[in-house]
Amino acid sequence: MKFQLIGCSHHTAPVEVRERLAFSGDQAQTALADLRQRFPAAESVLVSTCNRVEVYTAAEDAALCPTHHQLVEFLASFHQLDAVEIFDALFERTGEDAVRHLFLVASSLDSMVVGEAQILAQVKQAYDLARLTNSAGPLTNAAFQAALRVAKRVATETAINQRRISIPSVAVADFAKAIFERFEDKRVLVIGAGEMGEETVRYLIDEGVRKITVVNRHWERAQRLAAQITAIAQPWDDLPRLLAEADLVISTTGAAEPILTAEAFVPIHHARHQRSLFMLDLAVPRDIDPAVGDFLGVYLYSIDDLKAACDANRREREKEWPKAERIVDDETARFMAELAHRATGPTIQRLKAQADEVKTDELRRLLNKLGDLDERSRCEIGRSFDRLVNKLLHPPLESLRDEAESGPPDGLLEALKRLFQLRD
Repeated sequence: MKFQLIGCSHHTAPVEVRERLAFSGDQAQTALADLRQRFPAAESVLVSTCNRVEVYTAAEDAALCPTHHQLVEFLASFHQLDAVEIFDALFERTGEDAVRHLFLVASSLDSMVVGEAQILAQVKQAYDLARLTNSAGPLTNAAFQAALRVAKRVATETAINQRRISIPSVAVADFAKAIFERFEDKRVLVIGAGEMGEETVRYLIDEGVRKITVVNRHWERAQRLAAQITAIAQPWDDLPRLLAEADLVISTTGAAEPILTAEAFVPIHHARHQRSLFMLDLAVPRDIDPAVGDFLGVYLYSIDDLKAACDANRREREKEWPKAERIVDDETARFMAELAHRATGPTIQRLKAQADEVKTDELRRLLNKLGDLDERSRCEIGRSFDRLVNKLLHPPLESLRDEAESGPPDGLLEALKRLFQLRD
């Protein structure tokens, strides 16, 4: 019995390598079919995200599972690469180490941003595709179902998923939500076309925002960003009017001087009639004069304010890490024990059945030779045979259980089958 993985992640490979090894949805389906054709007795699941590419394989008979080198060659040939180019970027895990790694990944404890929620959905999607294509099997089913259970435990029993540590997610979850109860009716104004502004808007869209306007000094860039986030682009000269209408403002320009001074904001403030205004200044240097935050109803936060919240959240997450890691360790030990039982159970049953058959035959032969015996004597002889068989079987079965505690006891299991001539 074997469970293993080979892959790369942000820990082991730069983005240039990960991009070359990544699989689209269609490619993943093709790759799983290819693996099934090459290794028909092996199970496989393929996890491919922007930060990792991992191929999980398993087989009841370890000899039928692809080797490390075979999987490297598979990845290289699929992507038309030389295996030498990618070999050093790939890591391998087997047995308990592979199971623990899967649990860490599903629980987002191995993510670039620990606690991010997307990875669990991506792992589940990869597992669902493997099942849909008949690439998964008993071992991968058990491992990935356990991984989903572990991720749920980490999410519910620790606060590691509750503390956001990326600036855009903190901006929305920790700041904007403290001011607005709902977002469906709010107007969002994006000034500039920075990546962080775009990511913040996407978090707001997830919260229900639908009315988004983009302004930029360069009209083409405003139109390009608007198309990407389903927004409306407006001319730069309309900025004062748009500020008067907005509920949330995200500013990410590359200007050397503030684009909005306190003096320029005075007429805008009067036009707003003290409606609440949430402003995120994500630019360095700052786009908005800090004095604008002194106006009634204005909640202005700079990137330094958000970084401070991110750092605080990160420290809180670090406190939760030992608790989350204990859950992973406990669940890994539990899974390996179940796997060992799965491996040894049928052999133990066959050994006991074989011993019981021999005992029954010999007991019948003895009782026939002894002739007339009272029931008490027959029972006592039967119990003596039972004790003898149990004592003979106890040492090998005890050794099997002891070895199973450290993982599937493949070597001892095979030796036991040969010694007692147990047939599968």
